[in-house]
Amino acid sequence: MKLIRRERQDRGAVTRGQGGGTPNLELNRLRQQIDSLFEDPLSIFAPGTSFFEGWTPPVDVFEDKDKYAVRAELPGMKKEDIEVSLDGNTLTISGERTQEEEKKEGETYRAERFFGRFQRSITLPAPVQADKIEASYKDGVLTIRAPKSEEAKPKQIAVKS
Repeated sequence: MKLIRRERQDRGAVTRGQGGGTPNLELNRLRQQIDSLFEDPLSIFAPGTSFFEGWTPPVDVFEDKDKYAVRAELPGMKKEDIEVSLDGNTLTISGERTQEEEKKEGETYRAERFFGRFQRSITLPAPVQADKIEASYKDGVLTIRAPKSEEAKPKQIAVKS
């Protein structure tokens, strides 16, 4: 005989399903995975990646005439645990967020934070100056500034008569 434990369903309580989170979190993760398939269609075939494995930090990418700026939310991490690399036009942010050790004095009522390794790759639309890329980390936000290479910068062409 196998005993199955049923969890109490309180009003407002969130229980974790097999997917590892609330339905909204799972839908957001699914949307992010679909978005990443369009950004890099072959990434699903990369070794060691599972469709719902790990977590993915949210990223904003901005562009002006001289540079690209990338901001990633990485709350609770130390700058030593974050790696930034550039391969061609692909900027990769990776690292690992570890769960702090705490004593369990009961059952988990709500758990929505993700821990473990992550990797996020962004393909920049034009070449950048790799030796001039700057990265800073403050208040849980990683900011990367990548100056465009001279050939990628827009040029004004004078019209002659």
